[in-house]
Amino acid sequence: MDGAYEGKLPRPTPETLPFWQGAKAGKLMLPWCEDCGQPHFYPRAICPHCLSDRLDWRQASGRGKLHTYVINHRAAKGFTAPYVIAVVELAEGPRMLSNVVTEGEPTPDMLTIDMDLEVTFDPVTDDITLPRFRPAP
Repeated sequence: MDGAYEGKLPRPTPETLPFWQGAKAGKLMLPWCEDCGQPHFYPRAICPHCLSDRLDWRQASGRGKLHTYVINHRAAKGFTAPYVIAVVELAEGPRMLSNVVTEGEPTPDMLTIDMDLEVTFDPVTDDITLPRFRPAP
C-alpha cells in the first residue's frame, strides 16, 4: 500500500460493502439467499435465483476452478502486461471475474481450464483490497 497502484478502484455501494469489508479482512464474502439457499455473485439487493430480498453474507471457501481466461498482452493502467483476466467458478457455484496471479510471466502452459485456484488478497490502497486467484497447491 505504498500508493503505487494506478488502476481504477471499485466504489463500494450499500449492496457491495460487505464484500469489500470482507476482502480487506482477508475473507471472500458472498451473499446467500435465506429463502432458496443459493449464493450469488455479483452482490445485489435481491437474489437472482428466486428474487427474494432476504440475503445473508457468509464467508466462501476461497477455492474455485478456472472457467475461462485470457492473457492480456497490452498494458492497462494499474496492470503490467502480460496479466491474466479470468472467470473463476467458485466452489460454492457462482462465477467471478478476477485475475489469476502466477509466479513469473503467465503462459498458456501454466493455466488449464478447470485447474484448482485459491483466493489471495491484494491490498492496493488503505481502503480497497482486491481478491485475486492463484493456482492452488
